[in-house]
Amino acid sequence: MEDFVYQAGTRVLFGKGQIEHLPEVIAKFGKKVLLCYGGGSIKRNGIYDKVYALLKDCEIYELAGIAPNPRIDSDREGIALCRKHNIDVVLAVGGGSVIDCAKVVAAGVYYDGDPWEMVSQGKQTEKALPLVTILTLAATGSEYDDGAVITNPETNEKIGYGNELTMPKVSILDPAYTYTVPAKQTAAGSIDIMSHLLEQYFGPDMTYLADQMLAGAIKTVIHYAPVAVKEPDNAQARGELMWTSSLACNGILSQGCGYGGWPAHAIEHELSAFYDVTHGVGLAIITPRLMRHMLNDDTLSRFAQYGRDVWGIVGKSDKETAEQAIDETEKFFTSLGVPMTLSALNIGEEHFDEMAEHAGRNGRLLHAYVPLSKEEVKAILHDCL
Repeated sequence: MEDFVYQAGTRVLFGKGQIEHLPEVIAKFGKKVLLCYGGGSIKRNGIYDKVYALLKDCEIYELAGIAPNPRIDSDREGIALCRKHNIDVVLAVGGGSVIDCAKVVAAGVYYDGDPWEMVSQGKQTEKALPLVTILTLAATGSEYDDGAVITNPETNEKIGYGNELTMPKVSILDPAYTYTVPAKQTAAGSIDIMSHLLEQYFGPDMTYLADQMLAGAIKTVIHYAPVAVKEPDNAQARGELMWTSSLACNGILSQGCGYGGWPAHAIEHELSAFYDVTHGVGLAIITPRLMRHMLNDDTLSRFAQYGRDVWGIVGKSDKETAEQAIDETEKFFTSLGVPMTLSALNIGEEHFDEMAEHAGRNGRLLHAYVPLSKEEVKAILHDCL
């Protein structure tokens, strides 16, 4: 087991009606609030009006229209608003894309330069505005980690940015706020959660404790995602998925283990950068093909363990168990009703060379569970057609 230092500084308020604590939460940081949100669903479901009613004594300024794959232009706009109005606290109401954008705004206020330079070069700031989140979609886990992923349409790049100062101070998690999420977004979000877990499960130097926690979390997604898709107001399903989402990406489940490179995310970010693909859909397409590519003599026992621990496959050889486990993973994604090929999204191979080059930037994929070269990434993308 590897040595580690771990601290999660987010105060989580989980459950029905936790938004009522918003005034006292915000009051700790000031009265000038930048409210960040996406396409307007929070106005339709009543959260927008609720926020304004609760924060009636605050000055609220808005950064609206944040895209599902958040663009750097939104961050530039948000930073300008913060500087113009001397914002005290950033309030992100939405899913991971809104929260990711808000994180870069919170740090970018204190960056002397263009925020894309900060993101693309991973530059840190000495300060960041405090961030509070109200989650409306279980998917990325951004409400309980310090990472963000931002897209620059001008360069066809989608890049992750980490800054410990952008860890949310408080996250309000009310499963009821996900009841109105459409089935296709619920499915995509669940696949994103599962991908976060799989990319930790298939990593080096795993521990028994991590194996058990990750397998349990993966089975939670498998059990409850179909329920939430079919019964959108099922409180138990929504709550289980929301909390699993929060735990899946903040590192707590795999502390003491090695870093596995997160190759599915690295490759999918290229799909989103070039084609604005829904993130979870891209992951569903890539993951089974990536798994089949990673299956070899060295990884066979691990995939077989995955088949036994997660899918309950017994009485078969390691090879049969591993192959069935990958098939079961693909069947599960298909059962959620998402597209499972790039051709179904009208995506061809015209950008594969550039996408494979970008995916392996900084040698990241050389540290994947199974190291991937540029040509291997291209081969995986071809298998996705």
